[in-house]
Amino acid sequence: MTHHRVVHGYRRAFRMAGEGPALVLVHGIGDSSATWAELIPDLARTHTVIAPDLLGHGESDKPRADYSVAAYANGVRDLLTTLGVESATLVGHSLGGGVAMQFAYQFPERTERLVLVSAGGVGREVNPVLRLVSLPGAHLLLSALRLPGMRLQVGLAARLLKLLDTDLGQDAPELLTLVDALPDETSRNAFIRTLRAVVDWRGQVVTMLDRCYLTEGMPTMLLWGDCDSVVPVRHAHRALAAMPGARLEIFEGAGHFPFHTDPARFVALVEEFTAGTAPAHWSREHWRALLRDGRPDSGTAPGLAAPHDLREASERSAT
Repeated sequence: MTHHRVVHGYRRAFRMAGEGPALVLVHGIGDSSATWAELIPDLARTHTVIAPDLLGHGESDKPRADYSVAAYANGVRDLLTTLGVESATLVGHSLGGGVAMQFAYQFPERTERLVLVSAGGVGREVNPVLRLVSLPGAHLLLSALRLPGMRLQVGLAARLLKLLDTDLGQDAPELLTLVDALPDETSRNAFIRTLRAVVDWRGQVVTMLDRCYLTEGMPTMLLWGDCDSVVPVRHAHRALAAMPGARLEIFEGAGHFPFHTDPARFVALVEEFTAGTAPAHWSREHWRALLRDGRPDSGTAPGLAAPHDLREASERSAT
């Protein structure tokens, strides 16, 4: 069941179920809380599950607004505050992974754990289709996909890619559902504004690599499909090397939506992770020490980029 709250004058939609420690599920770009629908009943056996429709998505309002990851983190905080939730474990998929990481950076005292699923913000690489949609005139392209007959042709192309056993074929059916979720100009404009906040023609334009060291002491799990055509699995290993104490689980044969490919394993991993780790303990002194010491020199760390690539990552940061 979908609930609604008005925050700052905008209607925010969210799903909520269960009792216990709070577990916040943050969807990716163009998606909505519906992406978690089949998992929520199982997760709600042990958690209070909250799955928002981010502003500009799903049943939430779609104003001409700030759709940056920082603004989304603020929106998640404000929704949780209205619900009386002081701290939570955040599970973020794709763009939602970037939002979850940004939430942990902005509000570490309210973040118990992080589960990042095929998360953005770990490298410049991203599917070329998203880079194309970030260009001027993208609204015309998205509008054209709604023309009679176009959906059928695109669907046939997606099935062909899947038959050819390509990574893009693995994700194409899921990505097509995102196009179906953009039925009108307002939805398409919100999608494009969100995309352009994180992607341009060269790739991803924000990063979390420069501040991943701040997750020291925060239980973090990375979940990735090894056939991800949107955010390559090598980004998972790069994030693992940059996040002290993080854990990585690879879903073999899965694409960008591993929680759809193997929902039972996904639920089991999240439940085992939350039950087997203590919530992060934040202190001002520890945070100050981490900031003063700064990011360790990771030019030689396995899976991480060379120093000049890290400098470029820093230039792409969202603060």
